[in-house]
Amino acid sequence: MAYVIATANMKGGVGKTTLSVNLGTSLAKEHGKRVLIFDLDTQISATLSLMSPTDFANYRRRKRTLKYFINQAIQPTSQSKVTIRDAIHSSICNINGLDLLPGDIELYDEFVVAEMLHEKAFEVDKLDFEIVWNRFERILLRQILQPIMPEYDFIILDCAPGYNLMTRSALAASNFYILPAKAEPLSVVGIQLLERRIAQLKKSQEAEGELDIKLLGIVFTMAGNLITGRYYRQVMQRVHGDFNEEQIFKAQIPIDVNVAKAVDSFMPVVLSNPQSAGAKAFTQLTQEFLQKLNTAVETEQLASPSLAMLS
Repeated sequence: MAYVIATANMKGGVGKTTLSVNLGTSLAKEHGKRVLIFDLDTQISATLSLMSPTDFANYRRRKRTLKYFINQAIQPTSQSKVTIRDAIHSSICNINGLDLLPGDIELYDEFVVAEMLHEKAFEVDKLDFEIVWNRFERILLRQILQPIMPEYDFIILDCAPGYNLMTRSALAASNFYILPAKAEPLSVVGIQLLERRIAQLKKSQEAEGELDIKLLGIVFTMAGNLITGRYYRQVMQRVHGDFNEEQIFKAQIPIDVNVAKAVDSFMPVVLSNPQSAGAKAFTQLTQEFLQKLNTAVETEQLASPSLAMLS
């Protein structure tokens, strides 16, 4: 069964999508893992980092994007349904084992979701709306992912900035989350806000059972010349005050124009320019990611011996 990994931060512009696509690509290319990248952001940055706008338009026209699976969960019908396997774009960037489920610029209608959940609450003896909402939030992405879980080693959920329904459902469906951040005060605030939100999410889901999502680590991105300056040290001091050393990745992603240029070729920098500083940093980060994950799994095995080890 796949390990589900969410990349999330309350703040945008922290390199979340770049981290998702380069980590996923490195896992597939360098470590032979079967990886699915799941684009949950309506900006579809992960999708357009891995396929051209023309290819995306074709998938969308044929109803092969995430939007249609969310709609099926919101408004089930007896009509013939597209399966999730139909929408997965396999061997993306010609890398065996690297797949993409394209996102969409419109994922769901909040009014339709609320209307559906209100109807459901009244159907079940006027059940409390909050309980119905929490259940839907918990199962939405889980039920979409469930049929394909045995087919992958990793499913990476690229979450939108902020804290919308899809991000909450992604966190509820994940085993671990990675928190990308920049060494600046607003990014640190984003870290703190997300941690509080996750604590609230776990509390709101207690009636449905414990959420077993854990922080795998914080990754600092776009590290520039300030990395040795006073400003950087002040920010890092705040982070180290809230988190232990094991929760902070040693590998940092530098500012590298090649990372931005890679988007023009619709492939991650680890493929478009593997000798660049950015690509080498992502390769190092991927190795550290696997080490951290192995450590986390070994720790959990002590409590639950039935957990499978990574190969």
